[in-house]
Amino acid sequence: MARRKTIPDEAVLDTILETLRQTGPAGLTFALAAKAAGLSAATLVQRYGDREALLEAVLLRAWDRLDAETEAADAEEAPDLQGAIAFLLRLMPPEAAEETATDGLLLLREDIRNPVLRARGAAWGLRVARALGRRLSADPVEGERLGWQMAGIWQGAHLWWAFTRSQPAEAAMRSALEDWARGLPVENAPQP
Repeated sequence: MARRKTIPDEAVLDTILETLRQTGPAGLTFALAAKAAGLSAATLVQRYGDREALLEAVLLRAWDRLDAETEAADAEEAPDLQGAIAFLLRLMPPEAAEETATDGLLLLREDIRNPVLRARGAAWGLRVARALGRRLSADPVEGERLGWQMAGIWQGAHLWWAFTRSQPAEAAMRSALEDWARGLPVENAPQP
């Protein structure tokens, strides 16, 4: 008979994610993960098997959380250009910009290397592009194209901000998005 879990997987993985952000993927051990989660290393081995499976489970949990944040932002932000900008800024709050631009890249590397995680990232990107597209054009095909462009501008603005730091992260991203948006045709804008 299997033992009942006293700490749900989601709570364990959320706690280990915080440790992973501090140590980076290469520094995550069962001993560190166990200490963070308040469980024994043997319990984590029993739940997840090996270190790679644990790492994948933690990063899949991070994708679950990002999917939930994306869904909430999509439902709550206005269905127009300003809503598109607010949607993106909400997905990368200014207080997370530093960590995302530095240590977050180590996690992103794992997401790109692992086919399961890479598929989650691709699905999330499409969800973001479509959410932006609905705010940018009444034509779904044109909207998705513009959505991918806007997402690329957003990510590029974040990357270049990480190098220059010439202004606060939110201002840099907002400015880049607004500059790009000035070139959009007004006639394709969705009607509220």
